[in-house]
Amino acid sequence: MPPENTEQSRWFAEEVHAHDLQLKAYLRGSFPAVRDVDDVVQESYLRIWKARAAQPIRSAKAFLFTVARRLALDHLRSQRRSPIIAVTDLSHLFVLESAPNAREATATSEEITLLVEVVDSLPARCREIFILRRLQGVPQKDIAARLGLSEQTVQVQAARGVRRCTEFIHRRLKQP
Repeated sequence: MPPENTEQSRWFAEEVHAHDLQLKAYLRGSFPAVRDVDDVVQESYLRIWKARAAQPIRSAKAFLFTVARRLALDHLRSQRRSPIIAVTDLSHLFVLESAPNAREATATSEEITLLVEVVDSLPARCREIFILRRLQGVPQKDIAARLGLSEQTVQVQAARGVRRCTEFIHRRLKQP
């Protein structure tokens, strides 16, 4: 094996794959609706491998988690556009549905789409803190410890996220 491949393999094993369990736990906790976390992880590995081939990566762990988070969001968007529900026993498939009417379903779908757009519009660190604090209800102290930040920074970023989300929604509502 050429030396550059050996170095690349060593780097991948030590800097990327070492976070496998932590990444899977993060994805399962943050994106429980993602059907196949292993697919997201594998695609993340592929992308980080290709990115490193093009240029050095300063923080492999941060880059890996960012790539995985964005891929998970992409998977959720894809599932929402084309939901596939596996049915193993057709006798359990109900013809009459007690789901909300079309107007309610459309309104809910639009609200979810707007929420995804709003959250996606936030800067990376702000988005991460906003999701943990406001959407998952993780305590501020735990977020600070998990991300290696002060509680004050977490508080400021969470407030900034709420403010930016509010501004985004107001701008969207003003559009014709």
